[in-house]
Amino acid sequence: MARSAAAGQRNGLSGETAMNEKKATPIDEAAPEESQPQSKASIGDNSAAAQRRKALDLLRSGPKSTLQLRRDGDILAPAARILELRRRGVEIITQWAHQATDCGRLHRVALYVLLRETGGQA
Repeated sequence: MARSAAAGQRNGLSGETAMNEKKATPIDEAAPEESQPQSKASIGDNSAAAQRRKALDLLRSGPKSTLQLRRDGDILAPAARILELRRRGVEIITQWAHQATDCGRLHRVALYVLLRETGGQA
């Protein structure tokens, strides 16, 4: 606390004011234009349905890992989207692989393989 108060005094603020200045604004009090997107169209459709379509499109070109679906499809929870596709009748198997992340760490990840699309809508 003494360090913060001293920093505030150097900037012409009292210790109490300096401490108050460092508090973050709660999310629900942030300006709407800064915290809320303008519309879905301005950032792209990122709904679960759109993510399922992206995952299926990517899998049509060959097996994809969890990391690839996250990076290439912007699908943050690929396992959930794969489960939803399976429940819609799409046959996808999971194999396990070791793959390095962008920072170089090796992880055991799911490798999803599309076997057959059997009717279900993405």
